[in-house]
Amino acid sequence: MGTVFWDLDGTLTDPKPGITGSVVKALQELGLAAPNPDDLEWVIGPALLWSFEKLGTPDPQTALEHYRVFYEDRGGMYDCTVFDGIPEALSLIGARHVMHIATAKPHAYARKITAHFGLAQYMTHEFGPELDGTRNDKGELLAHALTLTGDDPARCVMVGDRHHDLDAARAVGMKFVAVGWGYGGSDNLSGADAHVKTPGDLPGVVNRFLV
Repeated sequence: MGTVFWDLDGTLTDPKPGITGSVVKALQELGLAAPNPDDLEWVIGPALLWSFEKLGTPDPQTALEHYRVFYEDRGGMYDCTVFDGIPEALSLIGARHVMHIATAKPHAYARKITAHFGLAQYMTHEFGPELDGTRNDKGELLAHALTLTGDDPARCVMVGDRHHDLDAARAVGMKFVAVGWGYGGSDNLSGADAHVKTPGDLPGVVNRFLV
């Protein structure tokens, strides 16, 4: 038995409407010009404080606070969908391995989303940053997770869609499986140990690494 760490946004769920819509509303709330939501797909995955910095907002922390009003209080977090085939893949992999969430989304939000969409039942732990930004770096997050679970990184696989997931896995000595859906299409994921095109490919690939 091994351990699988799952990215959330872009890997298990498609959160584009809720995230990009909340970013647009946060920028508008600050009186700033907002890009078209289709031009904001790059904000899905990394810590949003970093994304607001990249967008050039004068006060990224205030922008993040406005974002959270729309995302949490007004229901943006539930404006997403689970990718087709993911529940079946989780069921098959979870029958053989321990599974955890490891997301750049604050765990306070991630837990609500996984519970709402029926994904929490497959997970032993759900790791994400604190709302104050502690462990926004995904490598630090995975290191923290390993400290708490006691898992051997050589017996772990990280599954994700962005280079942040790959970099984090490498930082702690895990293998990394890149998924072909989600929002990492422009990321350099050539260093992944495996690439999968559909959720149905995941069980076979994960099991091969964790025999």
